[in-house]
Amino acid sequence: MELWFSEKHTETVKLSIKVDKQLVSLQSDFQRIDIFDSQEFGRFLTLDGYMMLTEKDEFIYHEMITHVPMAVHPNARRVLVIGAGDGGVIRELTRYKNVEHIDLVEIDEMVVKICKEYLPQTACCFDDPRVHPYYEDGLKFVRKHENEYDLIIVDSTDPFGPGEGLFTKEFYGNCYKALKEDGIMVNQHESPFYTSDAIAMKRAHKRIVESFAISRVYQAHIPTYPSGHWLFGFASKKYHPIHDLNASRWNALGLKTSYYNTNLHKGAFYLPNYVQEMLHDVE
Repeated sequence: MELWFSEKHTETVKLSIKVDKQLVSLQSDFQRIDIFDSQEFGRFLTLDGYMMLTEKDEFIYHEMITHVPMAVHPNARRVLVIGAGDGGVIRELTRYKNVEHIDLVEIDEMVVKICKEYLPQTACCFDDPRVHPYYEDGLKFVRKHENEYDLIIVDSTDPFGPGEGLFTKEFYGNCYKALKEDGIMVNQHESPFYTSDAIAMKRAHKRIVESFAISRVYQAHIPTYPSGHWLFGFASKKYHPIHDLNASRWNALGLKTSYYNTNLHKGAFYLPNYVQEMLHDVE
């Protein structure tokens, strides 16, 4: 008997991956957590039936959400990460020696525990002494902080369920206040391709534009996410994502990456016309 995992992308489209074995299936206080093993993508994590990451392509997402802002900010020392219970963003951030303090806010501690056990490729740096985990609601956490962080990375699930509050105008406004005067916020921005995803993307962009002076969107190709075309939001109080990119400084760090590079960084902000038109409509 063949076992397949299927995720519905629309009412008429779904992604299916042949599964060798289901390693985890449990219900936490917040969501259903499953981990599967597959021949093509290795192990992969789903939450409430939605794909979060696979061992084969997670590097794309985690490099692009982390290295883009880190290559722009001249000296990000204090970082807040909201979500990211799989540990991929933490793994990439801890590669920077100038980062002194990382607050990780994840609502579901069970995700971290499961990923540490079954996804050590991503959940490998939680024990770094610079990482300070908080298992609580990111929306409530960020309200309590002001003028504290150089960078905020919002690595949230989709805008429903436990992640719904991380797509509100209130949340983005609180992130603005929690950042220092030259702070940057980066978030996963959904996909522009399918209609329902595009609606969520435009809604998030409109709310971010209302809070930040500089707000740009960039893209990456992630095979297991809906349509494979994924967007990220770059919001900043001061730094422009292309004009203030210091490519020589970042390249001098000697960080080995599999997807991100400083040429691709610039190209990622040049979006297809249909995406530009969507963003222009809400701006």
